[in-house]
Amino acid sequence: MTTYLDRILAAHRAAAAADARPLGILIDEAEAQPPTRGFTAALRVAAGQGLGVIAEVKRRSPSKGDLQARLDPDALARAYERGGATCLSVLTDREFFGGSPDDLRAARAATALPVLRKDFTVAPADVCDARIMGADAVLLIVAALDDHELHDLHDLATRLGLDVLVEVHDEPELERVLAAGATLVGVNQRDLMTFDVDTTRAVRMGAAMPPAVVRVAESGIRDADDAATLAAAGFDAVLVGESLVTSGDPTAAVAALRRAQQP
Repeated sequence: MTTYLDRILAAHRAAAAADARPLGILIDEAEAQPPTRGFTAALRVAAGQGLGVIAEVKRRSPSKGDLQARLDPDALARAYERGGATCLSVLTDREFFGGSPDDLRAARAATALPVLRKDFTVAPADVCDARIMGADAVLLIVAALDDHELHDLHDLATRLGLDVLVEVHDEPELERVLAAGATLVGVNQRDLMTFDVDTTRAVRMGAAMPPAVVRVAESGIRDADDAATLAAAGFDAVLVGESLVTSGDPTAAVAALRRAQQP
């Protein structure tokens, strides 16, 4: 049976295969960009004061359809910043999530916050594009990559000055990312095969992460109670999209998550 992840990855790998741009030129352009804002560093600072919040600009999802298709990315980013968001995450996938690089540029220009390009990174050109469009961090999803790709893309991103959020779903994937040298690890509670959420996944995996790793819990985080549970499990930050976008008051919603303190 074809899954959500299968369809998304097939589309992204087809686009990567059709991309005829010389990689060397892209790398040169990426290396010429201004300094990044320090995504991981911001999360480390926030973790010393409570629970960090990576607030997401997200128009739609493959499983639920439109969340807020006409959202204004710069206005939403400013609302998140007023609520105390530590960083931003911006969906740039067009076909499945309704996002774009323009959403990222607008959100980043509207705030002083570091920004993650949230997308399905499968090729070196994707990493370069993230840097060129202004991202401060890039996402690598372990379930979408083999070990060779994981190491090479992580190394390229680091070379270009990007922080790397490496996303895992289980303990074997965690072993792979630690072997690749990852220091910023996200546990996605959403199964990318079915898009179902397991709210116990991050709590179970939190204890398996080395103390030096910055730990991020992703997906299925609805409110301050959920955030407090994850803080108690040792997470430094939460990445939250759907519940913030649909909250009606994203500033207050972020502020409530920020008040969820670590023990």
